Amino acid sequence: MEPSRIWRASRRSAVDPFRAMDVLSEANRMIARGENVISLAVGQPAAPAPRVAIEAASRLLADGRVGYTDALGRASLRERLSRHYADMYGQDVPARRIMITTGSSAGFNLAFLAAFDVGDRVAIASPGYPAYRNILRALGIEPVEIEVDAACGYVLDADHLARAHRQKPLDGVLVASPANPTGTVTPRAELARLVAFSQDAGIRFVSDEIYHGLVYSERDTTALEFSAEPIVVNSFSKFYCMTGWRIGWLVLPEDLVRPCERIGQSLYISAPELSQVAAEAVLDAAPDLLPVRDSYRRNRDRLAACLPDLGFRDLAPIDGAFYAYARVPDGQGDSTSFARRLLEECHVALTPGIDFDTRRGEAFVRISYACDPASLDEAIRRIASHLEV
Repeated sequence: MEPSRIWRASRRSAVDPFRAMDVLSEANRMIARGENVISLAVGQPAAPAPRVAIEAASRLLADGRVGYTDALGRASLRERLSRHYADMYGQDVPARRIMITTGSSAGFNLAFLAAFDVGDRVAIASPGYPAYRNILRALGIEPVEIEVDAACGYVLDADHLARAHRQKPLDGVLVASPANPTGTVTPRAELARLVAFSQDAGIRFVSDEIYHGLVYSERDTTALEFSAEPIVVNSFSKFYCMTGWRIGWLVLPEDLVRPCERIGQSLYISAPELSQVAAEAVLDAAPDLLPVRDSYRRNRDRLAACLPDLGFRDLAPIDGAFYAYARVPDGQGDSTSFARRLLEECHVALTPGIDFDTRRGEAFVRISYACDPASLDEAIRRIASHLEV
């Protein structure tokens, strides 16, 4: 029997690929063939999860029962995160406003679904993390990309936001600090201005804080220091070296707690209990992770010193996270072809900038320095040889 119509994918699925993951897939295929590839493409710490997290998970596995938790997450983990905000930021964040999520990715899904309707307009910085615009578009929300560049230190500031809002009203804004792909930290005073303007203008403020703990020039600042209204997205993936555990959290304003809980019950049931147990343990391991952060700082300093000598220009301030974002050296073509040649010819994986900026990104690449220092040194040597510098 012939189908009554031609089947096709939904329009909401027509989002751009996440090219960093495509590069990772190709690098992994090369590694599987026995090729010596150094990946500077994906924001994944080379260091393993701390031993305390693994031991806590092992104890739960030995018990033999790993099950569902409340949709909001284990009460003990939420209480521990509440203490984390008191200890790290001096903020009173009650556990009832914290929701445990299946990584920050699920956190963004839940936040966007609960806070915005189809057709709403949400401002994001460009260059910026591609999943922001992809998730927004898949949910029928319009991403409004505000261009930032070297001239403004790659910071989306309150003046940018006010101009965009005057042109056509915004319903939300997402600010990441430290930012991906640039590593830029929004200065404390500017973050306060952004939160204040958003609140006065009736714009929902979403703060991506997944790289907190990896700030090198000043202390971490959470948007919650200026208001209880921002939605905060955070994760155990970066500072705590738990990418594959897929565990993160939201801090929600009171009016969004129950909506997120209802949506989470149907979309995810709960975040994995095994990962929640490990995450609660790892919050006490911050001192053990400081040497890992020191290795990133060493890598950052190495890149900041050598990239200009290799011909990379318009380097974003490397204030935090573990990324460098820079213009491709002259004569090397667009970033997609440049990254492809580096992978094929010298087995170094970088991410083309088109992933982060669809208009100007072909002139830039993102370099992740979450690897060990020896691997970074070898990658730099290979790139220098390729460029004949």
